[in-house]
Amino acid sequence: MADKLNFSLVSPERELYSGDVDQVDIPGTEGDLGVLPNHSPLMAAIRTGTITVYENGVEIKFFVQGGFADVTPTGLIVLAERAVGLDSLDKSEIEAQVTSVEASLEGLTGEAALAARQNLDGLRAVLDA
Repeated sequence: MADKLNFSLVSPERELYSGDVDQVDIPGTEGDLGVLPNHSPLMAAIRTGTITVYENGVEIKFFVQGGFADVTPTGLIVLAERAVGLDSLDKSEIEAQVTSVEASLEGLTGEAALAARQNLDGLRAVLDA
């Protein structure tokens, strides 16, 4: 069994992270997912939230909105619609997004309402972090 997981986080603008890590926690649309070396293969959709990378006792956090995670026994690639280091996140932009999503919730039902609520929960969690 491998003792490290090759992880890559890519946004449309650039690759934000690439390296061998101990674990990565991902906010999936079906629930949070912890990925370790030798994980079973899977594909997962990502919801708004925080990806936490564990590397040699250090935690590195990224804010993500949407995308997909491709997990193999030796690696993980996250293709995010939007990703930024949590430490360089503009909190006023997130507050504006919270206001916008809250305003749009009234007219939504079904899957659209669920997606909007997941987005809102993720945005609020990042503000509280």
